[in-house]
Amino acid sequence: MLISADIIAVSYYNRHTQWRFIKKLMPSMVIGVLVGVWVGDAISELLFKRIMAIIIIGSVGIMWFFEKRKTNAIPQNKVFSNSAGFLAGFSTMIGNLAGPISNIYFLAMRLPKNEFIGTAAWLFFIINVFKLPFHFFVWKTVTKESLALNLILVPAVVIGFFLGARLVKLISNVNYRRFIIIVTALGGIIMLLR
Repeated sequence: MLISADIIAVSYYNRHTQWRFIKKLMPSMVIGVLVGVWVGDAISELLFKRIMAIIIIGSVGIMWFFEKRKTNAIPQNKVFSNSAGFLAGFSTMIGNLAGPISNIYFLAMRLPKNEFIGTAAWLFFIINVFKLPFHFFVWKTVTKESLALNLILVPAVVIGFFLGARLVKLISNVNYRRFIIIVTALGGIIMLLR
């Protein structure tokens, strides 16, 4: 289902994709996925969610601080992009939680809303296709039955995407950034409390 949503988003927002950010994130993201495959069975899901929630809430706090200061400084440090890539890759393999980490990275890069969505769409499409064989053959979490269920849900995904795309057109870049920060923070808080 995630890949079907990615395909629609990639098709719609392709022209806005900023490939240089994908190239920065992808190598460390792949490493994060591979580490996730390796240690996935050993790590407690609850512990993982708590750690990720603390990282997400802390990162959102930093982003909010910089938003309030009205700074346009963009982090150029490779440690930042490599850390974001690794955490996004690891978290997407363990619990499909790359969204909040990549949101923080793209917000820090100050991407306008369409570039944000187009770049994120390609990033998730590539990494979701990459991790699919591990779900099939290593963890066996994707089955014929789950694929059949996902196919049934594709029309709902399509409708949801186009409603979302229309809504994005109505939101300014500033309000889109605020929306992403709030949703990411809420996601971290919910993850911490569950």
